Amino acid sequence: MPLEFVDTNILIYAHDGGAGAKHTISEALIERLNQSSEGAVSTHILAEFYLVATKKIRRREEDIAAIVADFGAWTVHRLAHSDLLAAMQLHRRYKISWCDALVLQSAHALGCEILWTEDLSHGQRYGSLIVRNPFR
Repeated sequence: MPLEFVDTNILIYAHDGGAGAKHTISEALIERLNQSSEGAVSTHILAEFYLVATKKIRRREEDIAAIVADFGAWTVHRLAHSDLLAAMQLHRRYKISWCDALVLQSAHALGCEILWTEDLSHGQRYGSLIVRNPFR
């Protein structure tokens, strides 16, 4: 089964009841990936999710910590030094933000075919990886 990498913004919308249609769409995507065991994230994504969810959407730390723990059932990429070096190359090559380069590198390292995000161009290919914006 091919893995599908999920960016932080999708996780945030899935857990932010005030996000309207983005909440509904993101929640359904996360549920599908839970059922299919095709979901993937990185430790960087989970750390960013914890920070944003507790500070910006003001969810209880205990609740968010439990959600982060649940994502341990997904495939989780742990960034290594070599991933940082590869992300630097992606950052320079594609002229994308540093955080987006880290996301791309993690998705590549796991062999993902799809990256779910609203931060990069829908349909853009980065090697074998294709960007999908679930809100389009």
